Amino acid sequence: MGEPYTFRLAKVSDIDDILGIEQASFAVPWSREAFYREIVENQFAHYLVIEDSFQPVGYCGIWLVMDEAHVTNIAILPSYRGRKLGEMLMREAIKLAKMHGAVSMTLEARVSNHVAQNLYKKLGFEAGGIRKNYYSDNGEDALVMWVEL
Repeated sequence: MGEPYTFRLAKVSDIDDILGIEQASFAVPWSREAFYREIVENQFAHYLVIEDSFQPVGYCGIWLVMDEAHVTNIAILPSYRGRKLGEMLMREAIKLAKMHGAVSMTLEARVSNHVAQNLYKKLGFEAGGIRKNYYSDNGEDALVMWVEL
């Protein structure tokens, strides 16, 4: 079977699909309005979707400010996890950031999310610190990670 996955920038018409992925992935999902503001109104935000046969199955949001990129969120539909789509999506996000002149990228990961941390380490990210009580659902700390691009 060939590689069915494609990447593209998100459009307003993707918000419902992105919201569905978000709700399936996070205990405290972002709202439709938050994604609308990000995709339509935030000049710093860039959202990628990964599609399987023209259907979004994952997304990644980054903010590009000056020469730094920050990953705001990334999620893959639960039924598509374990296929390295998160890695593929992060590699596309890194390419996009470089194309826009970013020289570094940062993100936060739950201290308990070793799967995500291992992916980010595989992509060259290093731990840079802790944000105490970062996650509003349970007060969990976030591990801040960064990489030079």
